[in-house]
Amino acid sequence: MTLLQKEYNDVAYISGPLLFVNAASDLAYGAIVNIKDGSGRVRGGQVISVTDQNAVIQVFEETRGLDLATASVSLVEDVARLGVSKEMIGRRFDGLGRPIDGLPEVVAEKRLSINGQAMNPAARAKPEEFIQTGISTIDVQTSLIRGQKLPIFSGSGLPHNELAAQIARQAKVPGHEGDFAVVFAAMGLTQREVSFFTQEFERTGALARSVLFLNKADDPAVERLLTPRMALTTAEYLAFEHGYHVLVILTDLTNYCEALREIGGAREEIPGRRGFPGYMYTDLASLYERAGVVDGKPGSVTQVPILSMPDDDITHPIPDLTGYITEGQIVVDRTLNSKGVFPPINPLPSLSRLQGNGIGKGKTRADHKNISDQLFAAYANGLDLRKLVAITGEDALTDTDKLYLRFADDFEQYFIGQGGQDRSIEDSLTVAWGILSKLPQSQLTRVSKDSIDKYYGTKMDEMWKGSRSMG
Repeated sequence: MTLLQKEYNDVAYISGPLLFVNAASDLAYGAIVNIKDGSGRVRGGQVISVTDQNAVIQVFEETRGLDLATASVSLVEDVARLGVSKEMIGRRFDGLGRPIDGLPEVVAEKRLSINGQAMNPAARAKPEEFIQTGISTIDVQTSLIRGQKLPIFSGSGLPHNELAAQIARQAKVPGHEGDFAVVFAAMGLTQREVSFFTQEFERTGALARSVLFLNKADDPAVERLLTPRMALTTAEYLAFEHGYHVLVILTDLTNYCEALREIGGAREEIPGRRGFPGYMYTDLASLYERAGVVDGKPGSVTQVPILSMPDDDITHPIPDLTGYITEGQIVVDRTLNSKGVFPPINPLPSLSRLQGNGIGKGKTRADHKNISDQLFAAYANGLDLRKLVAITGEDALTDTDKLYLRFADDFEQYFIGQGGQDRSIEDSLTVAWGILSKLPQSQLTRVSKDSIDKYYGTKMDEMWKGSRSMG
């Protein structure tokens, strides 16, 4: 169907990245338009509000140089769409889905709305298949399940970019390696970060099974709002049309929410908590709820959103609302990072609410859940004793207490601090048993006697005593 090129010339005023057009009530919310100025330059934009009086348009580029008297608006498409194809795998795009790898435009098999299709709750299948990230702390303690949304809470200056690249490089669904893909969307990147991700994906070969959307910090804020939707539309297409198990990594959601706040300010909206718009919960939910497994469809969409908590404040609106919508969190710890431990993931405040669905006999290993609980309890005890030692000194401790202190050190050095190693779940459980075997059997109260008989006394191979660095 050909859309009539009707023009709207009554541009009332411009506020930041927003254009207010009178007598344009027949434009539809979400429509894509072109804005032409007096010199003939054309900018893209999207309708974000329509009333009887005017339409509000987000301009995808800067509004500098736009003259109210000569600017005109014309409709391009009734809703924002992305041309998708299986050939997008192995390609790099900007935040609006345009190629930035020097290769030609993708020949689209379909053009899909970037807002996605609502997933019928009755058609959702229960997520219960383990995804192996190759990172011990995640795989054993906060397991990622296919179809889950499991965010990573980080902080400014912490190595969440390196962690994201490692997950993208190593993640797999055991037994489905051939139909596993990664869609990686980064928002508000510096040029250094763009270079890091580009080189990392190419150097490790991860690009061969990945689709990258890279939005830079100097790109318009409006583009940041579209980037995750471009990525999720690609993921849904690969998953539900081609049967891929797709892992979507979104970083950094804080930059996305800051762009949401900036646009809200330009629209003169009444701010909510800390200046963020009151609809931020709904907006984030529209992204996160696009993860899932659908009955009768072979593919799936799993999400790992990454956000940096301002001032390391987990009660900040962005992590707070994210925690309500998603199924747990993985917490990157500043104290562990200062010790040189990588990846510095603290298992104590971390949680995967769907872990029990995808681990255990026939899925990972029969002792997996018990080992996870035992490691959690022993590490928590070791950290409590560290605080006690800071006050009383080590002389006041019993021999068993000293073993727990040493356990905490070994746990951080060898289990958490695996560096750049890619560990299978078997490897991770071997390391766990090797560390737990330094505690007396009587202390392993969360592990069955059969498991103790089978695995207690496991020796860690020298390869597990390697790097704590990023490798």
